[in-house]
Amino acid sequence: MLHGGRSDSFTPDGAAHQTALEINWSSMPRSLNAMIISRRNALLLAATASVGAASGPSVLASDSVKTGAHQESGDCSTPRSAVAKTHYGKVRGFLVDGVFTFKSVPYGQSTGGENRWLPAKPPAPWTDEYPALVYGANCPQTLHPWTSIEQTFLFDWDDGWQSEDMLKLNIWTSSLSGKRPVMVYLHGGGFSFGSAYELPSHDGAQMARHHDVVQVSVNHRLNILGFLDVSEVGGGAYEDSVNVGMTDLVAALRWVHDNIENFGGDPDRVMIYGQSGGGSKVTTLMGMPSASGLFHRASAQSGGGGNIPTREQQRELTRVMMKDLGLASNDIESLQKMEWSKLMAAGNAAAGKINPPGAFMGPGAAGKPRVGWSPCVDGKVINMRSFFDAAPEVSKHVPMLIGSVSEEGNQMSSRPTEQEWHANLVKMYGEEKATAIVAALKKAYPGKKIQTLSYICSGRPGLNGLSMRNNVVKMAKLKHDLQAGPAYTYYFTWQTPILDGVPGAWHTAELQFCFDNTKRCEQGTGNTPEAQALAKKMASSWAAFAATGKPSVQGLSWEPTDPETNKTLLWDNDSQMVNDPEGEARKIILS
Repeated sequence: MLHGGRSDSFTPDGAAHQTALEINWSSMPRSLNAMIISRRNALLLAATASVGAASGPSVLASDSVKTGAHQESGDCSTPRSAVAKTHYGKVRGFLVDGVFTFKSVPYGQSTGGENRWLPAKPPAPWTDEYPALVYGANCPQTLHPWTSIEQTFLFDWDDGWQSEDMLKLNIWTSSLSGKRPVMVYLHGGGFSFGSAYELPSHDGAQMARHHDVVQVSVNHRLNILGFLDVSEVGGGAYEDSVNVGMTDLVAALRWVHDNIENFGGDPDRVMIYGQSGGGSKVTTLMGMPSASGLFHRASAQSGGGGNIPTREQQRELTRVMMKDLGLASNDIESLQKMEWSKLMAAGNAAAGKINPPGAFMGPGAAGKPRVGWSPCVDGKVINMRSFFDAAPEVSKHVPMLIGSVSEEGNQMSSRPTEQEWHANLVKMYGEEKATAIVAALKKAYPGKKIQTLSYICSGRPGLNGLSMRNNVVKMAKLKHDLQAGPAYTYYFTWQTPILDGVPGAWHTAELQFCFDNTKRCEQGTGNTPEAQALAKKMASSWAAFAATGKPSVQGLSWEPTDPETNKTLLWDNDSQMVNDPEGEARKIILS
């Protein structure tokens, strides 16, 4: 039902009742209104270079009311000391309990109109102080539909507002002087959805306040605005159009390199990290020559290593779309004037005609790349499938964190019995493997409910904890094969006490901890003493990695992994190094 424009039915990350994972791609609808793709599957679709399409009628997810919630007193002011210089002009922020916050600082001009699909242009300089006080626009996208009340409660999405003038970044720092490590977070949602502030966990104040880093988050072009190849339509000026969503991120990192010292940051100690589709952005950047030297550590969390398409595949999508729209092959002006939803509908329909039918099995899955809203191998900006075919030489000395969570496939609206769970597994893997998976997971977690166990490996296409573990192991091996910068792997298994513990460690759950935001995310963490202690340790580890390239902290020794042992840090109340967690179960689906 809809109440005030909002749906009461919700899945883990905004999937509609019929998710993208359940769509029969061979009969994909040709119209936007008939098509339903979840934000949740944006990681999946991006990692397999598929459609990543928008859904039908938009519904609004709630705005977060916890704009400043943390465990301090909350005193807010706008002193003259909260003014910083950039190459383009001064920015005015605010101060809360020792943390200076600057929101929506421009790193590029508007991407609308005649700037669509062109490389980001530097901001036009300004003379007055820029009021960097509130979050800026998000790239046009389909908002989160809701498919279960419990999921809505856990996530607390904030869809914000939308505009093509979205090349902005946000900064949190404890001082405008000094040289602190810089942590640049890249949001999830595949390459189609999401924003720098869509989850309350993304707030960077606690990292600046307690972990002596400068925290940064970024918005950039997504979906058809970020990844449509119009080089044949508009000519040479649009040669890089198919990957502008990624070159935006390079522009943001270049802004950080050139300006972050004015915010107390060290441009020679920059860490990029991202979860879900943000992890795929991280691994893509690691293979981009234009990003080389702009970051020095990297973390791919529950994502990365996508099987992205070729440029020719993406060009074919554009050709089909132009024909369907009835436009001349060189009519770039009409595309630049077209309203986003109409443009997106046409792009999705074209992708539906081209992509073969088939299930999606998450990051790292083999098979023919699918066209749609993701980066592509254009031979110039991106010249390889980074961490799918190989780890890139260009970033071989950059140390990495690579990890996942246990209940990646959490979907609170799914409540299978053991028999139903087994039947789903049989459909996906066959009787023998299904029986073995059930036995292995029940043996490993005798206290977990069947519903929670099914979130580790549901038997349905989509986010899958065991598949994600396999991808972590694969990417870590590719990194290890370079014999240069180390890879440190983790497995986040902390189980929430919320909702009787049924949600487990869902996709995005670790962000509440590595951002040290258990209070701000208390609807997911309970903000229990155990949660606070784990968050302090995880956030300290991420900050130490940003500072030194090594994630060990007092009381916790985190060793690099290797293909023989798959040594992994298990993040839980009793965090410790273990060999190949979930090894027995994950290998079943590989056999």
